Amino acid sequence: MQRTFKHRLYPNRKQRENLAAQLDMCRELYNAALQERIESYKTTGKGVTWSGQQPQLPAIKGVRPEFKNVHAHTLQAVLIRLNRSFQNFFRRVKLGEIPGFPRFKGRNRFNSLVFTPSTFKVEGNHVKLSKVGNVKIKLHRALPGKIGTLILKQICGAWYACFSCEVKALPLPTSDAAIGIDVGLESFAVLSDGITIHNPRWHRNAQARLRVAQRRLARRKKGSHGRRKTVQILQKIHEHITNQRKAFHHKLSHQIVKRYGIIAVEDLNVRGLAAGMLAKSVHDAGWAGFISMLAYKAAYAGRQLIAVNPKGTSQTCLCGARVRKFLSDREHVCVECGLVAPRDLVSAQIILQRAGTQPLDANVGEVMPCVV
Repeated sequence: MQRTFKHRLYPNRKQRENLAAQLDMCRELYNAALQERIESYKTTGKGVTWSGQQPQLPAIKGVRPEFKNVHAHTLQAVLIRLNRSFQNFFRRVKLGEIPGFPRFKGRNRFNSLVFTPSTFKVEGNHVKLSKVGNVKIKLHRALPGKIGTLILKQICGAWYACFSCEVKALPLPTSDAAIGIDVGLESFAVLSDGITIHNPRWHRNAQARLRVAQRRLARRKKGSHGRRKTVQILQKIHEHITNQRKAFHHKLSHQIVKRYGIIAVEDLNVRGLAAGMLAKSVHDAGWAGFISMLAYKAAYAGRQLIAVNPKGTSQTCLCGARVRKFLSDREHVCVECGLVAPRDLVSAQIILQRAGTQPLDANVGEVMPCVV
């Protein structure tokens, strides 16, 4: 299976300038290739493919000698990236989704360089990059398996190396323990065994700092050096929030995969939920990222992750009866079997039932029964 490992780079001043120049040239190539495709379709009614644009690279280097400072494979990867954007565009058109035509890239929208295996080599605490040199890297863990593509990313002024590696799964000891997970907003998640995971609300807790930074940015003159510095401050606050959320998701997903052999979750349409009135809270929770981490960690550890139909999980009792509730109703009360329990706990057990890991009516006596 493919896994990506991210490590911090520490280029010196000359290397930072070199990487920045390569970014600008790759962005210029991307925009020029996009412009060529648009103009070709307008004049001839036919688009230009990647195979038609790639042979033009040697001629470009002849006219623009500075492009010789960028490896050919890195330039080809730019054209492949544009081609993938058009493939995704046509796929969305075919499926009737919002198309999202490929757009021209400004400096703040193009921040990565691609290096193929023949253009880099890891040597101790340095990575040797073609056309760049030996760049210091912090390898906080050894790179496992066969290293494939290397992507350099610039995030908030810092450079990171993302190694795509082919690794073998390392199954954990077999476990028959099964768990259902109901994600939410009041609490981040409730497990079917009664454990409640607190919702950290990283973004909401940082809104005071964001408000100050946004107001400072609004007072800066566009195009000024002070505005660029303020933008970096704002970016770093957002990046810190993102890193906090990712760390929380990584730790929680690792604990769940380590403890349970069968994990049941809802197959949620998170994009649709994030378009409603609770959009900020849904984005702050980051359910999609958490479930994605659960999926790849479960596959790597030999665990089973089951995504069930989410329809009616909060409106159904363990006995099978329909129990209608509003969003404000946090208690589950069933007049058929007399079950009274927290709404999210019952939903988690319904999710576990739908995964087919336990029979209907199982655990009814374990969830605070009370005859109404």
